[in-house]
Amino acid sequence: MSQLQRVLSFGERTITLIGTAHVSAESITEVENTIRELKPDSVAIELDEKRADSIRNKDKYRNLDIIKVLKRGEGFLLLANLVLSSFQRRMGKNVGVNPGDEMLAGMRVADELGIPSVMADREIQITLKRAWAKNSFWGKCKLLATLLSSAFSKEDMSAEDIENIKEKNEMDSMMNELSEFMPVVKEVLIDERNVYLANKIWSSPGNKVVAVLGAGHLDGVIENLEKFAAGGDEAKKLEESISEINVVPPKTVGAKALAWVIPIAIVCLIIAGFIYGGTQLGTKMLKSWILWNGTCAAVLTLLAAGHPVTIVVAFLSAPITSLCPFIGCGFVTAIVQAFVCKPKVKDMETLQDDVTFVGFYKNRILRILLIFILSSLGSSVATFISGADIIGMAAGAGV
Repeated sequence: MSQLQRVLSFGERTITLIGTAHVSAESITEVENTIRELKPDSVAIELDEKRADSIRNKDKYRNLDIIKVLKRGEGFLLLANLVLSSFQRRMGKNVGVNPGDEMLAGMRVADELGIPSVMADREIQITLKRAWAKNSFWGKCKLLATLLSSAFSKEDMSAEDIENIKEKNEMDSMMNELSEFMPVVKEVLIDERNVYLANKIWSSPGNKVVAVLGAGHLDGVIENLEKFAAGGDEAKKLEESISEINVVPPKTVGAKALAWVIPIAIVCLIIAGFIYGGTQLGTKMLKSWILWNGTCAAVLTLLAAGHPVTIVVAFLSAPITSLCPFIGCGFVTAIVQAFVCKPKVKDMETLQDDVTFVGFYKNRILRILLIFILSSLGSSVATFISGADIIGMAAGAGV
């Protein structure tokens, strides 16, 4: 038994946890051997149903409809999924292992032995949406920066490096670093999922359960399993928290109000400029709003190698969409780019492999996502810059 395999006994129940690195050849062997040797009543896997299906279906992106993804408001989620999976693929490239192979091995051996598999993780879309929704604007910027830096990273890892990741001291260091840099992300990606995973493992059928999960979750899952086993108030609180952490938090009243307050304030200031400062001041305010919003969105769309039509649309739409909480500049520019530069079958087939600096410009789907992110960022930044400029003009004129 490896040092990252833990056996927990709760009366008649035995739960064996196998901590893995998601691109480790040794983890695959350990998972297969443990299940064959123990022949448990059930096998819990750190996947949700959709990810399990995507691991089984290697060609999932061939049927991708980028327009539908954007209309559902899932552009960022698709980008995050692609970056994370691409990063893991690069990590495992040198050792000939694909991300999730150890999970696939667990499901395959369980099926072979007629053992039921339990998908024990929270749906990835909910996890990513919660990480995004719970972050501040600055936190969102750091999250985007981290994702993009991961996408453009050329770091290679050896088999030895990958196995070292599973060491407890390495895991503690990584968790502490994540906690300090992005505490909200750590809470959503690690802490909440530790509770969710423990609950699913605990409710898995049978007295002998094997659970396959990332090594970074081991300690947290064990702590929560012990609470479920002990019962009492702590177990009750954990069970009650499951429904809370399994939904995307709605926007607060303050956030909803702010989405309207800023545009209304800007419009009122510009109108006041015309009324109290005359045509010259009102026009100056209006120009500031249009030029800052349009230019920032257009420049960042240009940096994303947007089509000339898309760049023009970014300039024209940003001043309008910045005043409308229902639609963003990124959505408009991405849809236009998707129509003028329609993705090809080849783009879908090479999607995961193209998540690199060059690939973002070569692959039409990735370029659409890059335009979506950058034009949205340009419009958001410009809103604050032009808003401050307009307030300064109003104050200077005594409006």
